[in-house]
Amino acid sequence: MTAIPFNRAHVTGLEAEYIAQAVEAAHLSAGGAFTRRSRQLLLEQTGARDALLVTSCTAALEMSALLLDLEPGDEVILPSYTFVTSATSFVLRGATPVFVDIRPDTLNLDETLIEAAITDRTKAIVVVHYAGVACTLEPILELARHHGLTVIEDAAQGVGARYRGQALGTFGSLGAVSFHETKNVTCGEGGALLINDERHIERAELLREKGTNRSRFFRGQTDKYTWVDVGSSYGLSDLAAAFLCAQLEHTEAITAQRLDIWHRYHDAFLELDEAELVRRPIVPAGCEHNAHMYYLLMPDLESRTAMLEALARDGVNAVFHYVPLHSSPAGARLGRVSGTMTHTDDCSDRLLRLPLWPDLTSDQVARVIDTVNSAARECVPRGATRR
Repeated sequence: MTAIPFNRAHVTGLEAEYIAQAVEAAHLSAGGAFTRRSRQLLLEQTGARDALLVTSCTAALEMSALLLDLEPGDEVILPSYTFVTSATSFVLRGATPVFVDIRPDTLNLDETLIEAAITDRTKAIVVVHYAGVACTLEPILELARHHGLTVIEDAAQGVGARYRGQALGTFGSLGAVSFHETKNVTCGEGGALLINDERHIERAELLREKGTNRSRFFRGQTDKYTWVDVGSSYGLSDLAAAFLCAQLEHTEAITAQRLDIWHRYHDAFLELDEAELVRRPIVPAGCEHNAHMYYLLMPDLESRTAMLEALARDGVNAVFHYVPLHSSPAGARLGRVSGTMTHTDDCSDRLLRLPLWPDLTSDQVARVIDTVNSAARECVPRGATRR
């Protein structure tokens, strides 16, 4: 039996051709023709005021922390159910991550709990759009305006997703997206900083160029190339941008392929959901998600473990997701918790993710569905059903 991987990067067929063109042009570092083409595609697809290609979503978040001039003692509010660099990017500047619980429906930051976490040291709210489903942004943006805080969107999983018609990553002052191999649109390792507050545009370019005015120098806007600010080597190579360009040209098609599989899963597990043997993802009105992942919430840790084992026996590579940051050794040492972490702890024990990538065959999808449906009643202990 051939195993079904959890993820496999999709290739459009143009990547090798574009990389060859980049090699022929002999401009392999950041700032070449494919960097410019990919940036333009990203601007067209998102509507952001500016976009800078960087080496990772982590790099984009680190640049966000630099742009905010965070200092030791400052605080940043964020969910605990997220990838580690949602926190470490700000910890590196001396800030304290303040963890707030998530909503039980979308698994996004609970907007009703944010205000209680705000202190006179709070500088920013970091929202994470889990699974490409948008946070409830209106009250968060209003709260930020009222308290003079900056909203940063960790839209690592959000390429191609929208909220009320607007691209994720373009609501806050800054947005960070990922082009990692596990993401919908990829170049292996890469990311972008979306800049929506024009006050950050000029300085963000300096930070990406190791704190120098190199880009301005090559555009003839200054007669000296020198060190003017803090920064690091955040620029994405043109070789990686060439691969990315081929992907960005097909963002809509990639999203459509993933959505087809997502909806096939969703329809197939309706009866299990109605029987309260699993809980399917919830996508609120106004959220146009990108099918970044398909997950199920099992009733408890025991049933999730049993389901993962059943899938593994059938050659299906399903996985769980984050260990909450607040319960990690570094999170307990470097951050603090506001309120309880009831839903964060709960979903961490119960969630499992199914294979979802554009080139999954119809037969492979059917195999995943059949295994889940046949195993669900055996995996769920009697009386253990939960919503």
